[in-house]
Amino acid sequence: ALPTVRDWASVRADEGSPHRLPGFGCGVSGQVGTVIVTVGTGEAFGGFSDVSGLQTEITVAEYRTGNEKLNHARKVQGIHKVGDVTLKRGIVNSADLWSWIQDTRIKGPDAKKEVSITLRDEAGKNVQTWNLHSVIPLKYTGPTLAAKGGGDVAMEELVLSSEGLDLAAA
Repeated sequence: ALPTVRDWASVRADEGSPHRLPGFGCGVSGQVGTVIVTVGTGEAFGGFSDVSGLQTEITVAEYRTGNEKLNHARKVQGIHKVGDVTLKRGIVNSADLWSWIQDTRIKGPDAKKEVSITLRDEAGKNVQTWNLHSVIPLKYTGPTLAAKGGGDVAMEELVLSSEGLDLAAA
């Protein structure tokens, strides 16, 4: 099993850690900007070095009634959309992640989970949390494996599809 959120927050890493980008710590206490991802009822997927796609959009429907004196369209809010969220990190034990992907393949909509993405400051205090609702893993991309030596980090990428996004301040 993966470490708990508390375990990930207390891990120390050096400058060459695959879980750290310059100026942006990930799952590492005492560094700027820790990002922790939890799934379901506290299942930790650990720290991620890059999170993108946290967005929501409200569509607008335009219409004009036939007896309107002014020649302009009225705008009425329509449905809202939530963007796909992309998570990137250095390779770690991904058994829980693969289990969720397998559940999604077999169970379909019943595999949806709640996901929280929490940004922490250098003192380890929560700054902000984004809560994703009814989430499924949409795409997994494993690392490029090249036996050329050097300091390349094996990275994995996970794209999540969600139906809702809420913002929770610390």
